[in-house]
Amino acid sequence: MQCKCQTKTAKSIVDADANYILTVIGNQGKLDSRLIELFVEYWEQNCKDDVLRHHATLEKSHGRDERRDYYTIAVPDEPVFADWKGIKSISMVYRHREARTKEHDENIFFISSLPPKVKRISRLLRDHWKIENCKHYVLNVTFSEEASRICAGNAPEIFTASRRMALNILRRDTTVKDSVRGKRLRFGWDDTALEQLFAGFNGT
Repeated sequence: MQCKCQTKTAKSIVDADANYILTVIGNQGKLDSRLIELFVEYWEQNCKDDVLRHHATLEKSHGRDERRDYYTIAVPDEPVFADWKGIKSISMVYRHREARTKEHDENIFFISSLPPKVKRISRLLRDHWKIENCKHYVLNVTFSEEASRICAGNAPEIFTASRRMALNILRRDTTVKDSVRGKRLRFGWDDTALEQLFAGFNGT
């Protein structure tokens, strides 16, 4: 059974004359397993570039090298895709990251209402990841997120959301002229400054 929340989201986006690129996760019924099977089938058949489209990028940032291989194909006419309104393409991204002595590999699958044009999809995904990576870097520097030992239950997700909310508040603040890190330290030390922050944030 498909995740109803995600399929409703896809429908709402298409109904608004917009496009979507959605990450496929394990709670979406048989969709993720079918995507794996499809890409394996296409590789084994040695499909040409006009069928299985490929694009690779290599980026370096913050002492980390990352290679991404993007693969995109048109959506086949199969029941597993029937609930996803407007779906036109499916993609897989293989990411290989190297940072000092650590290496990490992962495959991520996507479905989209965009045509199977791999360079366009790769550009949109890269733009999204750049925003996320920038935010993650700031969170790590300002809030030491990677050093956090919070790991029980839903606590990691809750604290990540709290840090992001705090980061957004600090970025919007105009009561103090300082870096985000400097603001965080100042508001942590000075209750009066913290009160002024919340007063300005609430528009009072």
